Amino acid sequence: MLLIVGSIIVLASVLTGYVLHGGNLMVLWQPTEVLIIFGAALGSFIIANPVHTLKEVFGKGVQLLTGSPYKKAFYMDLLSLLYEIFDKSRKQGVMAIEEDIDNPEASQIFSRYPAVMKSKELLAFITDYLRIISSGNMATHELEGMMENEIDSRQHELEEPAHAVNKIADALPGLGIVDAVLGIVITMNFLTEGPEKIGLSVAAALVGTFLGIFMGYGFVGPASIAMEHAAKYELKAYECVKSAIVATVSGQAPQMAIEFGRKALPTDKRPGFQELNDHVRSK
Repeated sequence: MLLIVGSIIVLASVLTGYVLHGGNLMVLWQPTEVLIIFGAALGSFIIANPVHTLKEVFGKGVQLLTGSPYKKAFYMDLLSLLYEIFDKSRKQGVMAIEEDIDNPEASQIFSRYPAVMKSKELLAFITDYLRIISSGNMATHELEGMMENEIDSRQHELEEPAHAVNKIADALPGLGIVDAVLGIVITMNFLTEGPEKIGLSVAAALVGTFLGIFMGYGFVGPASIAMEHAAKYELKAYECVKSAIVATVSGQAPQMAIEFGRKALPTDKRPGFQELNDHVRSK
């Protein structure tokens, strides 16, 4: 929703100001300029990035339109899931959760949290470390170090789409200049055809420069920043899991372990203590 609102504000402000200043909107309609700039941008984007990054960028773009799933409700479900697993392990022994972590799709605990189940990478992160806990006596600091290394690696993966889009945002003004230069080359052919023809050709060339700068700084650049914010919220889910698991391995009770996880969440998405407690009880 914020993406749509922001885009409308950018378009309305620029175009309204242009019209009020006496500009003709039809002059801005230059399909060939759009083809040159965005075709070149797409081609360079494909050249610069591997296939998995292209897929990630498309997925993150759709997520910007639909909204990030990593909201307070998601984090509450995540903490409730961890509480149930920790509680079962504490009451019935670590071996009791083996079936749950080996086949979470068939687990009565995991199946109660479909939002978490949809996040395959996060689900694998949870089950892998619960499996490590159930299969050996790894020291707490060793487990924490292993988790931090994986989170660092995951951070680079999550930020890669935003960095790729930001590179294209930086390139768009330059591609706009390329388009303008081509427009001036074409204008040279009209030097004998009068000022009106020359004026229209120069205007079309300048529109190319405008589009490159406008799209780079008005839309594509901000979209890359929005992707960075989305990546940070997703990464917080991993840090939440890490804090909770390390706490439970250190001997903390399930309720206290998820409190460690709750404190790792960003304040704007963090549920209150009683709010989380009520949610856990309701599950």
